[in-house]
Amino acid sequence: MEDTDRAIVRLLVRDGRMSYTDLARATGLSTSAVHQRVRRLEERGVITGYAAVVDAEAVGLPITAFISVAPFDPSAPDDVPDRLAHLAEIEACHSVAGEESYILKVRVAAPRDLEDLLARIRAAANVSTRTTVVLSTPYEARPPAV
Repeated sequence: MEDTDRAIVRLLVRDGRMSYTDLARATGLSTSAVHQRVRRLEERGVITGYAAVVDAEAVGLPITAFISVAPFDPSAPDDVPDRLAHLAEIEACHSVAGEESYILKVRVAAPRDLEDLLARIRAAANVSTRTTVVLSTPYEARPPAV
């Protein structure tokens, strides 16, 4: 990826609603050239979408936890992500190396909701869990160093 495209991506990561005019001004390109480059970045899969960043606490989900998941039977099919996809509280599912197979990032409204979610995860995927509750988040969702 060339430097101009990297600059456009960096600007859009900071503000996904930045106008083509503002992008053009910041990169020294014409508005139509920026529009064309953004479209190509989207077509190539460099830019995969645009989203609103929501304050979880403001929408009633103040508890964040990481749940490490390990299968009871290591020889069973590795279909944990498929078995858990229906659980809306799971914000992210990461396949990891180590004792656990996956680490889930979840958000819930109350401790009892976390307890209920753990039971549903164990039942749906036939796994053991280890949970770490987040006390504070100094930073999150940092953009990649493009």
